[in-house]
Formats: sequence, structure tokens, C-alpha cells
Amino acid sequence: MPYALHEDSCTLDNVRFNSGETLGNVRLHYRSLGQPQRDAHGVVRNAVLILHGTGGSGESFLRPQFADVLFGPDQLLDAEHHYIILPDNIGHGQSSKPSDGLRARFPHYGYEDMVALQHRLLTEHLGVNHLRLVMGTSMGGMHTWLWGIHHPHFMEALLPLASLPVQIGGRNRMIRRMILDAIRNDPAWQDGEYAAQPPGLINAIHMLLIMVSSPLQWQRQAPTRDGADEFLHEMIDQYSQQFDANDMLYYFDAARDYNPQPHLEQIVAPLVAINSADDQVNPPELGILEREITRLRRGRAIVLPITEQTRGHGTHSHPLLWQAYLAELLTDI
Repeated sequence: MPYALHEDSCTLDNVRFNSGETLGNVRLHYRSLGQPQRDAHGVVRNAVLILHGTGGSGESFLRPQFADVLFGPDQLLDAEHHYIILPDNIGHGQSSKPSDGLRARFPHYGYEDMVALQHRLLTEHLGVNHLRLVMGTSMGGMHTWLWGIHHPHFMEALLPLASLPVQIGGRNRMIRRMILDAIRNDPAWQDGEYAAQPPGLINAIHMLLIMVSSPLQWQRQAPTRDGADEFLHEMIDQYSQQFDANDMLYYFDAARDYNPQPHLEQIVAPLVAINSADDQVNPPELGILEREITRLRRGRAIVLPITEQTRGHGTHSHPLLWQAYLAELLTDI
């Protein structure tokens, strides 16, 4: 890795959630690359906030397919010149989450709470008072839209990936509800007090796999009956080791308050939204992105065509496919 990584956690005190629940302290874990640079007025001018997807963490952006394309010398977000901040959202990674011990007694955070905590991490702990760029993938893309609404003058540019700026409905909501019901309706869940992961977690994973599937890539990876069965087994094994049922329940329930649509005119920073035509979560035939982007003062919508390189919903984590649009956005600010 050609860039120095800093990793730490901070504690935010007296956190009150929109649900009315409270926590005396919330641990937020984060990773950062580079150092903040301030102008003569003390304003940070080189900070970049990158926000991960549902069930992920900031660590995902350190994978070679992402970091080696964007963070290296002379690349778009060269860590020698940018201060790159990669938080683990509440409920995720090494930040406070239900599986730490509170289980289903953990406060029911929503996307609005998550963005508020990200802002506190930056301003109260890291001393960042301005961002050059906010970008995010999937859930992080949705958070990026909210950043543009709630803190319109805090950043110079926005890049939401694999997301739509409307309340989650239709097939997207139905699959999410199936995931929630698979866990909640399993007697072995025991209102969150299970001793072993309940079987409903596997049923939830089944729905998640359908949700993020890439038909073209899956056919290429598993073109035979036996190959498909083995591929499915491998993915279920991977996810079942990665997820906790309570954490997963909270991941998907958190989207309940997401609805930037009524407030899109409040976004003033230039924004480029990038989706992929093979994204089963945000399929292009909905036409939502193209319709809503017209309400932004400086908005642009990109839907990448399906190619052998796109990865469905996961295209968001392959910047080789969309970095040209990021370059144009950074040139315009």
C-alpha cells in the first residue's frame, strides 16, 4: 500500500436518536489516509468523506480494486494530497452495534441518525469543517444525498453511487421487508436473545443475494447446474460468517426514514449520480434518477451500460468503470 493508513475510534457522548432512544456514548470507528490541509482561514480544503454500503465498513475501500485505482500517486484522490476519511457507520464494522451486547435493545437508528453521527465525527473529533467531496456506495450513496440536503455548503461536490433519491418502495422495499421478516418471524430469533444465529438469518441472506445479484456475471461464474449450486453454497457460507442476525435486522430497518425527494432543491453543490444498468436494486427502467436529477441546480445522472466489466449493484466498488465521471466532477469545482 503506497499510502499511510491511520485507524482509530472516537466516542460521542449523549447521543439521542430520532426514535427518542438514547445512548450515553457511541463508538465510531474510522480509517483515514493523508493529512488535512487548512487554508489561511483554518478551513480544511482537501478532505474527502467516503461512505460504505449496508453491512459493510470503511475497510472495503482499501481493497485493491478501489484503493489502487483512486488513492495512489497522481490518481484522482491521491492520498498524498487528500485527507480521505472512511468511517464505519453505527451498527457496522468496529463501531457500536447491537451484537456488542445490547442486541435488540440497541437504539433503532435510521439513516438520518447515521448522517448526523458522521457529521459529529468530522466536526467534533477530527476537526474537519469542510469537505472537498462526499461520495458513497449503495447505502453510502443514499447518505450522500442526505449530506447534500442537510449540509449543503459543507462540501464542494457530491458523488452518490448505486442509489436513488427517493423513499425506498417497490421491489426494493419488498425484498428488504422479506429480509426483516425472515429474522423477526423466526422463533429461534427469540426477540434478539438467541444463543446461536437463528436459521432465519440464512433465509435473509437468500433474499439479499437475489437483491444484489448480477445475472451476467453469475452466469459467467457458474454456467452449469453443479457450478451454480457450489457458487451459491460459497456465498451463503461467506455471508453467514460475516453477519449477525440482530445487526442485519438493524442494517435494513435503518432505511425506514430515508426520503430525500421532497428536499432535493436544497442541494447546491455539483452532484453526479452514477448507477449501472445491471443494478437489480436500482434498475434503470424505473426512470427515477433521470426524473429527479432535473430538480438539482447542478446535477447530472449517469447510468453505465451493461458490459462484461460491470458487476450489477457491485459496480459501485469498481472505480475503473466510473472514475472518468469523478474526474469531470472534480474539474468543475
